[in-house]
Amino acid sequence: MVFVLCGPKLSLCGLILSVWGIIQLTLMGVFYYIRAVALLEDLPLDPNVHELDLFIGEVESGYTQNAHNCWIAALLYVITLVISGHQFWMNNRSSVSM
Repeated sequence: MVFVLCGPKLSLCGLILSVWGIIQLTLMGVFYYIRAVALLEDLPLDPNVHELDLFIGEVESGYTQNAHNCWIAALLYVITLVISGHQFWMNNRSSVSM
């Protein structure tokens, strides 16, 4: 029984996009984890914080949360990679056997 959800071109596109998403989101997660200053503008910060200790704590928690979010999204791309790889394999297997 062949269970094909998508064609060979779509599954190949899913493979390529998944690999790129895994690489990019893993690297972004690493850069958030090491507190890269270039990513400071992307943190969800409260503009009404006027105390230095509160601001530093908010920045630290923002970096950590964004790093975790990037790594979770990269894991979702791993799932997409597995599904796309399976579909690519099924399409190539079914085209060879016909």
